[in-house]
Amino acid sequence: MTYWLLNSVFLALVVVLVATALVLHRAPRWRAIAATAGILIVMTAIFDNVMISVGLVGYSADAISGAFVGVAPLEDFAYAIAAVVALPCLWTLLGSRSAAHSD
Repeated sequence: MTYWLLNSVFLALVVVLVATALVLHRAPRWRAIAATAGILIVMTAIFDNVMISVGLVGYSADAISGAFVGVAPLEDFAYAIAAVVALPCLWTLLGSRSAAHSD
């Protein structure tokens, strides 16, 4: 199994969350997501490169695409992107506790 195949499962779930949020007219704040994604991608690049360089994490050459950001495989960034999109969508779908208790 490749890392992209594994990532596709998580990314498909994120697509479902985004679609659900949009259908229910609870669109997340895309500018905030984009700003957060930019910061998180930079931080992921830094820390993944450090962890891989010191030997804390390793990847099977057969399971990666061969595209890298430094020494970090491109596949590593899918989790960061999935998290930064999925969490705000869940937040908008579930609502805040204060809004739920104000009824």
